[in-house]
Amino acid sequence: MAAEPEVLEELRRLRARVTHVTGALAATSDGVVLAHDTATVEPEGVAALTAAALGVAQSLAGATGRGAFRELLVRGENGYVATYAAGSTAVLTVLAADRTNVGRLHMEARRSGARLADLVGVALSRAEQP
Repeated sequence: MAAEPEVLEELRRLRARVTHVTGALAATSDGVVLAHDTATVEPEGVAALTAAALGVAQSLAGATGRGAFRELLVRGENGYVATYAAGSTAVLTVLAADRTNVGRLHMEARRSGARLADLVGVALSRAEQP
């Protein structure tokens, strides 16, 4: 994808803006990694699991009348995994330590998700042109 360097840079900026973020990845909604800034997890596996969780989250939101998917937060014993919509074709998944300020994480990740949606949209438009 032509936008990969820009996507990676956005992931790195997100990590710099939010203390205790330990990794981030952008993927298509069906689990293909677009870019990642992760050191402790295997990005392809996380992207595949994100796609599976996204399917359940979309179904749950729809079945309860909550509208289109926006975000999903999982809190584990050692921290958070948060997934945010990045347009209609991509998602942003962020890994964060337990002591992360979740409000700050949401605010910054939502901004990054919007930026990633723009970057992916432009790259897809370019790819569709002859």
